[in-house]
Amino acid sequence: MLHENIKHRRKAKGLSQEELAVKLNVVRQTVSKWENGLSVPDAGMLILLADELDTSVSALLGETAAEPAADDVKTLSEKLEVINLQLAKRSAAKVKAIRWVLIAVCALIVLVFAALIAMNSAYLNWDYSNPELAAAGTILHGFEFLFVRLAPIVFLASVVGVILTYRKR
Repeated sequence: MLHENIKHRRKAKGLSQEELAVKLNVVRQTVSKWENGLSVPDAGMLILLADELDTSVSALLGETAAEPAADDVKTLSEKLEVINLQLAKRSAAKVKAIRWVLIAVCALIVLVFAALIAMNSAYLNWDYSNPELAAAGTILHGFEFLFVRLAPIVFLASVVGVILTYRKR
């Protein structure tokens, strides 16, 4: 909701992301991340942002009724904490998905290696005077040739990727 409100208010004022970024002394990519929900401004920046967009912090955060409270900073920080937790969960889910894709790549490579070992290059004994067998044998040989050379590199890169996804941030 915060990211939608920032985008809506910026467009309503007729500002580009670049113009708003210059006024807030940040880079355009920062404003873009706020508007796409990839990050949130800290409490101080949220106050400056509300001032530049001629609105209240409450309106940016999506509150419909402005309640005067003495603990505005505390309330604001609690809401930002909730948003940051949501972003952290989304990021953790992406890392987990990447990890499982890399594990699947490793498993697939192992399975293909097992299949190639089981075949034991039997296609080399085929009758290559038959054009269909010659084409199939050439394709199998080409695949095996490339796979045996490239798969270990991809396997190692995937293992490193899996290890890196388990690292603490």
